Amino acid sequence: MHASLIRRQLGGLVPPKIATPKSVSGGSGDGLGPLVNFYSKLPKGAATARISGIKGRFFNGANASGAPLLALIGGLFGIGYTIDYHMHLSELKFISC
Repeated sequence: MHASLIRRQLGGLVPPKIATPKSVSGGSGDGLGPLVNFYSKLPKGAATARISGIKGRFFNGANASGAPLLALIGGLFGIGYTIDYHMHLSELKFISC
């Protein structure tokens, strides 16, 4: 692999201004103070997953229900029946009279 490709892939792991080669490469480890200080200020633990919108409002949380799903099925049935009636079933009542 080329050095620039590896640098590009690893660029997001360590902030470039804090972990310079001069401060990281040292036998005593005294130059790692800014790096340790930076990472100690980052939040620890699992990130909270915030789900918003229709899924967060109706399917997750305390008021979870399947009412929107049933409303969608009923709405699709109503639209389909209306289209079918106007395309086919409305012609049948003139034939049977």
